[in-house]
Amino acid sequence: MSGWDAVKPWIAKVAPMLGTALGGPLGGAAGALLSSALGIKDASPDSIQQALTNGTLTGEQIVALKQAEESFALQMAQLNVKSVQDLQALEYQDRDSARRLQESTQEWTPRILAYTTTIGFFGVLTYVLRFGIPESESAKAVVLVLMGALGHAWAQNVMGYYFGGSSDANKQIDKLTN
Repeated sequence: MSGWDAVKPWIAKVAPMLGTALGGPLGGAAGALLSSALGIKDASPDSIQQALTNGTLTGEQIVALKQAEESFALQMAQLNVKSVQDLQALEYQDRDSARRLQESTQEWTPRILAYTTTIGFFGVLTYVLRFGIPESESAKAVVLVLMGALGHAWAQNVMGYYFGGSSDANKQIDKLTN
């Protein structure tokens, strides 16, 4: 698990609305609040994950996370988003609007990206299975990063776009909106 998906469970324990917002349409705002609360200059998922998992999370940082959650909740209330379920519904609507746009325009770009991501992921995977991971540290790093990035892109973006999410929340939202 990488990116926001690795951070969300940690954050959701202390700040459920911020955790839910990560990786969705409001993820940038949530990431900025989190990095500020944790005293991190970089609002990237890796930096936030490192701060959460290195075992040095202080009581002050936990209080700051709770305050960031309250601040975020107030900002969301102004946008008529009052709960975690409302945020999940926004994420669903964001994905749904992309799918509907695709249906109406029949744009080729998503298909091309899906095909190239799939070919790239399985191509790198086949290379590694056939030839193994390269010996040199720099080549090994490139192959592993490429496998991770392509695997994540394929699973989350391609499969998620064409076949939907697998979380129970998405299934419940689907029932409510259909």
